[in-house]
Amino acid sequence: MNDQQLLRYSRQILLPEVDIAGQERLLNSKVLIIGLGGLGSPVALYLAAAGVGELHLADPDYVDLSNLQRQIIHQDASLNQQKVESASERLKQLNPAIKIITHNSLLQGEAMLEAVKAVDLVCDCSDRFSTRFAINRASQAANKPLVFGAAIRFSGQMSVFDPRLATSPCYACIYDENADDAELSCSESGVLSPLVGVIGSLQAVEALKVLGNFGTPAIGKLLTYDGLRSEMRNLKLLKDPACSCCANHA
Repeated sequence: MNDQQLLRYSRQILLPEVDIAGQERLLNSKVLIIGLGGLGSPVALYLAAAGVGELHLADPDYVDLSNLQRQIIHQDASLNQQKVESASERLKQLNPAIKIITHNSLLQGEAMLEAVKAVDLVCDCSDRFSTRFAINRASQAANKPLVFGAAIRFSGQMSVFDPRLATSPCYACIYDENADDAELSCSESGVLSPLVGVIGSLQAVEALKVLGNFGTPAIGKLLTYDGLRSEMRNLKLLKDPACSCCANHA
């Protein structure tokens, strides 16, 4: 690291769990963020600020006025702009030293798998069950850790799935693949603005822990947050031996 990097990341380097070695691991890491909305906004901003060297941004959508209540990476001047371009501009302003690669179309099939293979870790910030299952399958196939988050109304969830560990469950161990995408719609159900910030920030913390190799990531745990009741719970997750996705994973 040069002098500017040492100064920029000095507050993290002061942490003995991170130190210079951990910060260098972050600088050499690549992360794919799928979804640049309410969850993806704080994830992208914090990973860029923390010095993750290369961010791959994936989202096919455009910025809409209704997004600005919670998608804090975008601004009024970004309206009608592609979300990946709006996010890329903001992140370059925040930390010009990081590299940004954008995917402005829906990642599916082989494209999804190749995008996951190109990075060290994936942050699932999407809002559809079908997309989440596709991300999970690609993560398992590419043997890449996945940080999952979800938020709607006043509640949210977060977990880490790491196929490199034989005991780690995956997304399909927990959730029904026949779930209806419409059940997740914020446009139908609503969401409190800072709730996505809480869950997205937790995702960013877990991503940094995995990449920097410090602390104990939330593998085999599901963190749930109830904003109405100010309650956070930590549920233990077990790998499903009959899981359709990871049961036969080496």
